[in-house]
Amino acid sequence: MSPEKSREITDLGTLKALAHPLRMKLYRLLFVAGTATASQLAEQVDEAVSLVSYHLRKLAGHGLIEEAEPRSGDARERWWQPASDGVSIRDEDFRDAPEKAAAHLAASRLFVEQRAEMYRAYLDGRAHWGPEWNEAAHDSESLLRLTAAELAGLQKDLLDLVKKYDAEARAREAAGDTEGRENVALHVYGFPFRV
Repeated sequence: MSPEKSREITDLGTLKALAHPLRMKLYRLLFVAGTATASQLAEQVDEAVSLVSYHLRKLAGHGLIEEAEPRSGDARERWWQPASDGVSIRDEDFRDAPEKAAAHLAASRLFVEQRAEMYRAYLDGRAHWGPEWNEAAHDSESLLRLTAAELAGLQKDLLDLVKKYDAEARAREAAGDTEGRENVALHVYGFPFRV
């Protein structure tokens, strides 16, 4: 089965399934790899294969991942892949009940913590990336004066631009342009604040 477009998570059960620290790491690793076995993922997260298999089955039970075509001759290996091109979780789908709002808040905090952990790992290992990657990598902060509609428009434009770069890079990679290509995380937050 080929992955569907980005999936909107609107139910509490699926949100809770994804908002588990290890499951979110596994989902992210699987998304980057495209396909993997529990053994391969267990090695990356330094956990027992049985524990990783359990959490993969939980993700599959909520339709977040699915079985993939085997990539080896070992019939005992179970290969997994994301079931969509990503997920989106909107606050508005979890506002109608206190337990849903609390779960959404906890999930959002987990995602921010894991993203910060990824960035800290890059900072700690920056010396090993070399000048080309260190010059290309960036962080920035822009303090803007926008309306909610303008912020929504900015978000759409940024997402369109990211999708364009991703599609072009994947096409070049599929054509054999793999030299110097690495996984890149881009975290963008846009939110109102008062001083």
